[in-house]
Amino acid sequence: MEKGLLPFALEHERLNAVTRSMEYGGDEPLEDWQAKAREKLTELLGLPYEKCDPLFEVEYRDETEEYDETRFTFRTEPDCFAPAHFLSPKHSPFEKPPVMICLQGHSTGMHISLGRFKFPGDAKEVDDGDRDYALEAVRRGFCAVALEQRCFGERGGTPRPDCYNASMTALLSGRTTIGGRVWDISRLIDMLETEFADVCDPSRVYCCGNSGGGTATFYAAALEPRIRGAIPSCAFCTFADSIGAMYHCACNYVPRIRRYFDMAELAGMIAPRPLVIVSGEKDDIFPLAGAQSEFERVKNTYYANSAAPENAVHVIGPGGHRFYAAPAWERFLAMI
Repeated sequence: MEKGLLPFALEHERLNAVTRSMEYGGDEPLEDWQAKAREKLTELLGLPYEKCDPLFEVEYRDETEEYDETRFTFRTEPDCFAPAHFLSPKHSPFEKPPVMICLQGHSTGMHISLGRFKFPGDAKEVDDGDRDYALEAVRRGFCAVALEQRCFGERGGTPRPDCYNASMTALLSGRTTIGGRVWDISRLIDMLETEFADVCDPSRVYCCGNSGGGTATFYAAALEPRIRGAIPSCAFCTFADSIGAMYHCACNYVPRIRRYFDMAELAGMIAPRPLVIVSGEKDDIFPLAGAQSEFERVKNTYYANSAAPENAVHVIGPGGHRFYAAPAWERFLAMI
């Protein structure tokens, strides 16, 4: 029997055929569209979750020649706690340093952002991929927060991420793993405002990450206006060319999202804030062609209709699925 398409090919064809019903048409102020788009995205992610007393607790403090460090935990929703490390630079060109939230992707955990290695292969994550984001930020005079994301590292992913069961179970109650990660980032910003405002500038909070960290960066910046700029790396493409085209971790999927948005629409919710989208020329799971075509929509449909059309840039590194610290930071610092 060779009639019709097999299920995967059929679903991919249907995905390509779906109309983005909330694509911006230019017939209203972008800010009005953004308000409606954020409301729909909030619904699709299964948010909001329940706010509660954060029960903030410092576990220890330490220091190096470069920075002071605070390791802390906080509650993001009932029965859900997140650990994080806050680094404050000893030397900074800023009177009150801005903050970079640093998000690892599918790795062994947030310790890689700190340049610390617990498991075999951790050093390669930094040496071959510039994934020590927190140290990069501190060296540029920023405060940095390394946050452990749901299903990674200390939060259910040791030594490797364990997203599948949590992500599939979340869908049964209308929740999503991406939504949970975005919620945690928002609650982390609450902690910056209430617990660290004496050493950082909580009005200048930025976010960066690669792969799964880039995805969380992207969605969080779309929904959280307190994130003043973002550097999502190797997480941007059309849905049809990336997570709809091949095997990806279950944490990437949001039910029904393509009926309303593609990734350019998420970028449209970030405009006009600084957005440095990073791609790898040879990234085989977020292919460059799909990223480039979608970035054209970001520039021409969304940022072109914003107050700062120049604030969206696309950095293309010469390799694969990794971060490219030097060009990403160069373009980012030129905009903030």
